[in-house]
Amino acid sequence: MPDGQAGTMWFAPPREVPVRAFATLPEAHRAARRTAWSDANRAGAAIDSFLEGPCFNAAGDLLVTDIPNGRIFRVGTQAWDLVANYAGWPNGMAAAPDGALLITDYRLGLLRLDPRTGTIAPVLETLVSEGLKGLNDLVLDASGAILMTDQGQTGLQDPSGRVLRLWPDERIDRLISNGPSPNGIALNRAGTHCYVAMTRSAEVWRFALRADAMVAKAHCFFRVPAGTSGPDGLAVDGADRLFVANPGHGQIWGVDPHGQPLFRLDCTGFGRMPTNCCFAPDGRTLLITESQSGTVLAAEIPPA
Repeated sequence: MPDGQAGTMWFAPPREVPVRAFATLPEAHRAARRTAWSDANRAGAAIDSFLEGPCFNAAGDLLVTDIPNGRIFRVGTQAWDLVANYAGWPNGMAAAPDGALLITDYRLGLLRLDPRTGTIAPVLETLVSEGLKGLNDLVLDASGAILMTDQGQTGLQDPSGRVLRLWPDERIDRLISNGPSPNGIALNRAGTHCYVAMTRSAEVWRFALRADAMVAKAHCFFRVPAGTSGPDGLAVDGADRLFVANPGHGQIWGVDPHGQPLFRLDCTGFGRMPTNCCFAPDGRTLLITESQSGTVLAAEIPPA
């Protein structure tokens, strides 16, 4: 390729943003063991945790899930508080307006956790009596509707993953039903468009949201490099920039509202499994669950 021609075909290399350790799962909470989850997802390895679902509550506390052990933690820089421990596989998590935590649990469906008591109650267990494939992640819109991904074991061999919307009046929409492994989910700042990470096709899809649940012209907004694992958790900042966790490559990608890559956050100094991310209340600090090491990372994102 002649010199200079590459610039006409590809974007400039994304700017590198450093990451640092914020908090590490304490040894008191680590006991490596095989589980049914690790048999299916980690080739039978004995693991002590697999962190996911970072979110902040109204009090400004950071919480994370631990999928194979059914644990919810409140993260401190030194000690971690065990908020709940139950017989499920909690993945995504989001704070509800009333202070409860909503959890997409692969085994049990959509759950509601009262963080004051640790009580967990089901919100959605089936779709018209049909079992869910396996919920993964969720996001709430301004109306209180919950959008969630029903991923299961879908992929290129079975592109039947779903994106669901549960309204406050308990109506349910199937927005997408042909997803090759729908995983992370996020909304743009206006709440008009939805982003969904399709892990097995290494893509992030984007589509407009309508109250009548009609979805048209869903398209590929961003692609991560092909590899052993595609995009996972997503987060949007105040400038409408999308941040994409990319386990396998050990990266977080920052993308502008047009799909142009802006930033690269290399997490491989800690591990190759940055599974999810969220913004702190300051709107600038990105917190990242790095699940191979059981560490929460942090990065200061440059302003727009």
